[in-house]
Amino acid sequence: MNTFKPAARSPFQFLGRCFRRLKDLAVTLILWSYFIAGFALLFAPFYLVALLASKDRQSAFQHLNHLFFKGFFKLCRLITPRHKWAIEPQLHAIRSSIIVCNHLSYLDSILLISLYPKHTTIAKDRLFAIPVLGMVAKYAGYIPSSGRGRYAELLLNSLEAITANLEQGGNIIIFPEGTRSRDGRIGDLQKGAFKIAKYCKAPIQVLKVGNTHKLFPPGKFLFNTCIDNTISLKRVGELAPQNESKLFNAEYLMAQFRALLDGKPHSEPG
Repeated sequence: MNTFKPAARSPFQFLGRCFRRLKDLAVTLILWSYFIAGFALLFAPFYLVALLASKDRQSAFQHLNHLFFKGFFKLCRLITPRHKWAIEPQLHAIRSSIIVCNHLSYLDSILLISLYPKHTTIAKDRLFAIPVLGMVAKYAGYIPSSGRGRYAELLLNSLEAITANLEQGGNIIIFPEGTRSRDGRIGDLQKGAFKIAKYCKAPIQVLKVGNTHKLFPPGKFLFNTCIDNTISLKRVGELAPQNESKLFNAEYLMAQFRALLDGKPHSEPG
């Protein structure tokens, strides 16, 4: 009886795989070093000045976060040349809006923060429990996702500051799925995120990010650097606030968010 035997890998294939893994490891270590050493040595003194001396501490922390992540992506583009970036230039001009976006990778949130000097975002509660990072998120005016327990007061204070942030040209960044998609499809949506969007009474810009998960896959430690890939970010639609309409509610916004990401035109409520 004949049995199929897979072809043995050649030494060159084995060496090629080892080289790719070593390259992934090297890039990962460089980028994580930027997060740790870059923050401690380059940015921490400026955060300290903002904490102690800034008249508008929240805006100062937001701007520093923007600069920090902007530097991260400049470094990322430099050392991962096989990954191309297609970011619509007009996205930089978005102001005083709620930005809702699909979620594929940990890179998504910091990519959007890198685009907007004045911003706030909804972050998972556990971020606020991490030393230093939690302090940075709190002073930047980021909003805890659940608002339960000790985060209830922080959520309330953050919501009260939202209107002022929007009036000053800031954006609010929301990922309604709440977690990263494992297959690229839109997952379950959190109604609370859309309730906040409706509460803000501001234009809702729907953005679609693509292929960030191919550079930094969910559940992986290493960046995936040795593939040809194009990371995209584009605006697929806008939902104008219609807060006088009873039909302009969280369920309507959730349905329109899905439709726009699927390439379908959105319909007016009612």
